[in-house]
Amino acid sequence: METRIYTLVRGDDWRAAERLGEYRGSADDTRDGFLHFSTAVQVRESAAKHRRGEPDLWLVEADTARLGDALKWEPASGGKRPGLFPHLYGPLPVAAVLSATRLTLRDDGTHEFPAGF
Repeated sequence: METRIYTLVRGDDWRAAERLGEYRGSADDTRDGFLHFSTAVQVRESAAKHRRGEPDLWLVEADTARLGDALKWEPASGGKRPGLFPHLYGPLPVAAVLSATRLTLRDDGTHEFPAGF
C-alpha cells in the first residue's frame, strides 16, 4: 500500500486542526464515520467530484506509518470507483502530516495541484 495519502481540507478546518493538534474531519467524514483520504492517483478525481469550486482548499499529505491501526484500506461506498481508498477511523494527528498545500482555484472550478499529481 501507499506510504503517503492525501485529504482535501477546507481552510477554516485546517487552521482549526493546526490549533487543536488534530483534524477531526468534515461533515461528510462525520456522517460516514471516518476521514476520507485518497492516494496520489485518486486525489485529483476526488477534488473534482467532491470539492469543485471550493476556494481555500488545502491538500494535506499524511504518512501512513504514523496512523497505525486506525487506517483501513476499503472500497469506495457503492463500489462505483475502482481500487481501495484509505479511510482513517479517528482524528488525523497534525504530527502525522508531512505537508499542507493551499490549492489554487482555477476559473473553471477545478484546482491546480502541485507537480507530480
